[in-house]
Amino acid sequence: MKKKVYSLVIVALVVFGVSVPLQAQSKLADLVEIQNAERTELIGYGLVTGLDRTGDRSSSSRGSVFTVQSIANMLENFGITVDAERLRTRNVAAVMVTATITPYHAPGSEIDITVSSLGDASSLQGGVLLQTPLFDPDNDAVFAKAQGPLIVGGITAEIPGARLSQNQTLTATIPSGGTVERNEEFNLSTEEPLGLVLREPNYANARNMVEIINETFDEELASMHHPGLVKVNWPEAFRDRGTMNVFTSIILEQEIQVESPAKVVINERTGTIVAGGEVVIDDVMISHGNIQVRTQVTPYVSQPPAFSGGETQVFDVPEAGISEQAAQTIVLEPETNVQQLAGSLNALGLSPRDIISIFQALDRAGVLRGKLIVM
Repeated sequence: MKKKVYSLVIVALVVFGVSVPLQAQSKLADLVEIQNAERTELIGYGLVTGLDRTGDRSSSSRGSVFTVQSIANMLENFGITVDAERLRTRNVAAVMVTATITPYHAPGSEIDITVSSLGDASSLQGGVLLQTPLFDPDNDAVFAKAQGPLIVGGITAEIPGARLSQNQTLTATIPSGGTVERNEEFNLSTEEPLGLVLREPNYANARNMVEIINETFDEELASMHHPGLVKVNWPEAFRDRGTMNVFTSIILEQEIQVESPAKVVINERTGTIVAGGEVVIDDVMISHGNIQVRTQVTPYVSQPPAFSGGETQVFDVPEAGISEQAAQTIVLEPETNVQQLAGSLNALGLSPRDIISIFQALDRAGVLRGKLIVM
């Protein structure tokens, strides 16, 4: 009887196997980088202007002296001489500017820019980056220049005695805010195979790449060096500089079935959580509550009786109290998916910070079937 039951199960799997959703199709260009075509990380120092009194302080012992010096040096380039000690401005902030270029960014290409505060500014909201040269720290060569209005992912409101901020306001981006001035040229070589480096090493994806390339050219050109690298030999018909690029483009246009690992990405700065549909949570109990600890000191005045000759004394009476909210508890069934988990957590009325803590605890408990990435 048991054998019959097993055979029926196998038949059911075969018959209904077509109902399983197919894996996503992706081009190789979206999955790989060309080996030895390394990116170059650029950095620069610049000034952000146009801030509403949220820039670096120019006075007091905690002021940013380098910001004042930078402003004075910049004005001298425009033929204006000013005493740095007399500068009093809060609408300027010193920043570090970073960007990344690939060997395929030709002069004139636009690149994205990231800006971060260097001094004691309280916000970069509403600022504009002045033209800043970006160089390679390894050789001090200027590769690009950046400037433009900042896009800040947070908001800050301030009045005398009160300040409200949400998310980070000391980092910002400038989409397409940089222009490439020069770059090091990268050329393919027939002396070694074409290397395809997987951005996410994966045995199955590397094997699928090898199969599709060999099938396309009807020749055993590709081989899997390891899960993160596939090497492709150059065919005889593609061995000059022009045809080598054509051969590379043909390969990168091929599509394969991609196995995407389950991931949960958390950005603690903004409280953002992104979870893929493949993420599964095993059966687990989640209990969440808040504990508040309160301490205060109450003054107590000791008054002596009249005509006793005593002195009035003041004593501090410390008090402490602990209040704890009732724990909110949910029990997840086995094979709970992200949609079911999100519904359960939303029912508890949790904040994004609470949900981040819960995901981190699930990962520590070993019940999160996926990779947790904290940005």
